Amino acid sequence: MSTSAQTVLPAGSDHSAIPPILAEVVRSGFVEGRHRGSLVLLGADGSVEFALGDVSSPVFPRSSNKPMQAAGVLRAGLDLAGERLAIAAASHSGEAFHLDLVRTMLSEHGLSAEDLQCPPDLPLDPAEAEAYLVSGSVRERVAMNCSGKHTAMLAVCALRGWPLDSYLDPGHPLQQLIHSVVEETAGEPVATVGTDGCGAPLMAISLTGLARAFRSFVLAQPGTAERRVADAMRAHPEYVAGTRRPDTWLMREIPGALSKMGAEAVQAVALPDGRALAFKVDDGATRSLGPILSRALTLMGVQAPVVDRIGRAPLLGGDREVGEIRAVF
Repeated sequence: MSTSAQTVLPAGSDHSAIPPILAEVVRSGFVEGRHRGSLVLLGADGSVEFALGDVSSPVFPRSSNKPMQAAGVLRAGLDLAGERLAIAAASHSGEAFHLDLVRTMLSEHGLSAEDLQCPPDLPLDPAEAEAYLVSGSVRERVAMNCSGKHTAMLAVCALRGWPLDSYLDPGHPLQQLIHSVVEETAGEPVATVGTDGCGAPLMAISLTGLARAFRSFVLAQPGTAERRVADAMRAHPEYVAGTRRPDTWLMREIPGALSKMGAEAVQAVALPDGRALAFKVDDGATRSLGPILSRALTLMGVQAPVVDRIGRAPLLGGDREVGEIRAVF
C-alpha cells in the first residue's frame, strides 16, 4: 500500500509531527491544495491495523458523538424506536420529512419549538435551504440539523422530571449520563468537555476511541441501548442524514454498516463484523471527506459501487470537470 510521500505514524507516536497528507486538490493536473489529518482502521478484533497521523490524542468528534448521545437518552428511560430514534442520532438535512417528524415528536412529549436550545438555522442541505428560503421561511430551531437530538434530550428530561431549561449544562443529570456512555463505549476517559455548534456538551476522545465506540455499537447485544441506536440508524439512514448524503448511501447500500460524519471533517464507520474506522481532517474541509472515506473503506476490503460513488469529488472549471479531490494514502 503506497503512502504517497506521507509520514505513517502508529498510535502513540510523536504528537508534534506534521500530520500526513490524506487528500490532494488537483485542478487541471496541478496540485493546488492538500488536506492533512489523521486516520485509524481497526480490525475485527478491535486492534489497530493501520494508522496515519496522531490517533491517540483527543479530538472533538462533533456530530460523530451523536450515537452515544442517543444511547444516553435511551439509558435515561426514553422509549424511542424506528425513525424517532434515528433522528435522535441525526445531523438531518432539513428535508420536509425531517422537520415534520421533529415537530411531531415535540408535540408527542408536550414540548414546543420554543423549548429547543439549539440555534435557529437553515436546512443543512443546500438544495433544501434554497427551497426553504424561496418558500418564505426563515431560520428556525426545528430546521437546525441537531433538532432531533435536542428534541430527544428534552423529551427524556420531561419524562424524568429533570430541568428543561438547563438540559445542555454539562452538570445536568442527562449530560452526566451521556458522558459515562462516551467513556464506556470509547474505552477511555473523556479528555475535556467543550460546547458543540448546537450548544450541547461535546466530549473529546481520541480517534481510536471513536472507532472503538462505533465498533461497540454494532457488536452490542440486541436490546441494549447501543444496539437499538445502531439498528435504528441502519434501518432508517435517511433520517440520520438525508436523501443526498453519503452517510445515508453507505448505510443503505452496505448491509450492517454504521456511519456518522461530524463537523470539522470527522467521520466514523463500523462494519457488522467489528471492523471500524475514524478520521479527522485538520483543516475541517468536509469536501475531502468522501475521497478519504472511500479510500479507507477500500483498504478495509469493502467492495461496493457506493464506495466509488462516495469517493468522487470533481472540481469544476466553468461548467465542466477539470480536476478532483483525491485520497493519497
